[in-house]
Amino acid sequence: MTEPLISARGLGKKFCMNFRRSLYYGMQDVLAEVLCLSGATERLRNGEFWALEDVNFDLQPGESLGIVGRNGAGKSTLLKLAAGIIKPDRGRLAIRGRVGALIALGAGFNPLLTGRENIYAACMVYGHSRREIDELVGEIVDFAGLREFIDMPVQNYSNGMYARLGFAVAVQMEPDVMLVDEVLAVGDSAFQRKCFDRIYKMQAQGTSFVIVSHNPYQIERLCQKATVLDHGRLSPLLEGKDAVALYHELTQADLAPGSSTALMSREGTHELYFERVALEGPGVSLDGTVVSMGSLTIVADIVATKPLSNVRFRLEVCGADNSVVSMVTTIGLSESRTFDGKHRVAFTLDPCQLTSGWYYLNAVAVDRHLRLDAWQRAAEFKVVLKQEAARNLTSDNGAFVSSGRWTFS
Repeated sequence: MTEPLISARGLGKKFCMNFRRSLYYGMQDVLAEVLCLSGATERLRNGEFWALEDVNFDLQPGESLGIVGRNGAGKSTLLKLAAGIIKPDRGRLAIRGRVGALIALGAGFNPLLTGRENIYAACMVYGHSRREIDELVGEIVDFAGLREFIDMPVQNYSNGMYARLGFAVAVQMEPDVMLVDEVLAVGDSAFQRKCFDRIYKMQAQGTSFVIVSHNPYQIERLCQKATVLDHGRLSPLLEGKDAVALYHELTQADLAPGSSTALMSREGTHELYFERVALEGPGVSLDGTVVSMGSLTIVADIVATKPLSNVRFRLEVCGADNSVVSMVTTIGLSESRTFDGKHRVAFTLDPCQLTSGWYYLNAVAVDRHLRLDAWQRAAEFKVVLKQEAARNLTSDNGAFVSSGRWTFS
């Protein structure tokens, strides 16, 4: 059996919340190490906490591992341990092969040096000779797209330029395993596409990746297996879609549906207003949970205080990060109708093709010239993946107009 590139067993790392006390503990730990007092650093002292605890995993050659988790879960700490930047307080971490790391934006760059000078300095750290760097520098500059800025001090670079240069240098070193922490979130879409293409090429050549990202769908596209880090503990290694579902379940536990917004605090003339916005259908449970790929109807009860025509309705489905992931509108369908008194407007998604997570609805009503009512977070709901077909939904982020059926009564 092939020996793993990275093997972690019982790995633990602790930190102290108080800075002065952490310095004192640090001196204690150095003294304990000098005196070979085994186990002296494995217990928690006053003010300490485990940032990572009992972490176990193996990364085989050619595999890519994705790590998702909330802020403060310990993701960056785990990568720093794998990169050798910090030492574990408990357990064992064995690393084989050449490791490249993109853990912090522009880490290792001297801000007073130019981009070109930093390329030479970074490549020398990796063990390349001056002649080898001379052959590499042109390709690095071209990949980063910074030819006109390469002789400018990097302290004047933007975050995107830092990311370009850092990624271009790291991938040219051809490591056996590459550690990547969120840096792909920086830069324009064209550069991100170039990064993904290079990652795919390196994977095909046998390079393994450990990728940390807040974007679980990015993990799903780049990694054969993934794990969720929560409060310093790793879940078992899972397929990408299963890890995404578990990540959403953990984040949903901290999200509670919001309360109804009073009419007076909503934008609009309120000559027509939303009285209720709710979810109905066989795919909706009693607690409001929606089963993906089931039939879902969004129902809006409205009240018109006087006869109104030329009215349009819009419903926005927003994700937990406040991005609009779907929008439906009655343009061309409702303007010829006259609304007076109570009515019901409904839109059916059959099937509801939303991936797992928390969502909320914005409801908007306008006439040709005025906004009648705009209700933010009119309803909130959770989507779960239960059917096998739901696991095959596209998981790209974005806004789109859904197809479906409007009904009026």
